[in-house]
Amino acid sequence: MRCRQAPLKVFIVDDSVLIRDRVAAMLEASAISVVGRAATPQDAIDGILAASPDVVVLDVQLEGGSGLQVLSAVHPAAPDIAFVVFSSNSGPAYRKRYFREGAEAFLDKSTEFDQLVQTVAKASRYVAC
Repeated sequence: MRCRQAPLKVFIVDDSVLIRDRVAAMLEASAISVVGRAATPQDAIDGILAASPDVVVLDVQLEGGSGLQVLSAVHPAAPDIAFVVFSSNSGPAYRKRYFREGAEAFLDKSTEFDQLVQTVAKASRYVAC
């Protein structure tokens, strides 16, 4: 674990603007900084690499593609960025594939929404100084 004095930086990737807004509000209420949002794989890849967040909250289903495209492109290029998959598509096959590609955590939106802030903080690999 590393020591961090600045706010935790998170990038949100989801095809639903309502979910992006709700997740951003939850994170910001916990003093976590949202540094970007995207709905498509390419916008997500470009935005994540430009913003260098500590954590990405990533949906499985995106506009015109999947979260796996994002994870597969970003994780090798920036392995210090943690990925928390947050999706309604949470079956065992999805979980296995995303963990194999480097995800830190996988939460089901329908049953684990309230665990997102804690999971993001834990995935970041930082502790407060």
